[in-house]
Amino acid sequence: MSSGTINKVILVGNLGKDPEIRTTQNGKEMASFSIATSESWTDKFSGTRSEKTEWHNIVIFSEGLVKIVKDFARKGSKVYVEGSLRTRKWTDQNGSERYTTEVVLYNFNSALTLLDSRNSMSNSDYKPSEYKQNETEQKDKHGSFDNDIKDELIDDEIPF
Repeated sequence: MSSGTINKVILVGNLGKDPEIRTTQNGKEMASFSIATSESWTDKFSGTRSEKTEWHNIVIFSEGLVKIVKDFARKGSKVYVEGSLRTRKWTDQNGSERYTTEVVLYNFNSALTLLDSRNSMSNSDYKPSEYKQNETEQKDKHGSFDNDIKDELIDDEIPF
């Protein structure tokens, strides 16, 4: 990471559908889902109430966070997500180059917290401390991502 820059995204939103769990080429599980964030306002002149919803693609490579998503997150779940923005290029079925921007959770600066009430969870062993990926896990997992993500990763340093 270059000095004086930061790439951190913090979102609170609701899952639009159940998370998708896939296995990477090297056998590690990853999770992906989209969350909606909304803002609403009332026009001062007309009094009309309006709302705008933005959709954000989330991709998780952290083994611990993937397990939390797999066990607890469902369509409609409210989540707090901390990660980094990544834009990647891919080729569609017609051979056209496409780009997608995602919030990626892969290092010890990433976090996922389910904000739904404890009572709505099916597992009584709910522990919020399990939602933060620790630095040791990052070191163990750093080199195990698909090549398209791996090429974009650099050794992260704490910016302060």
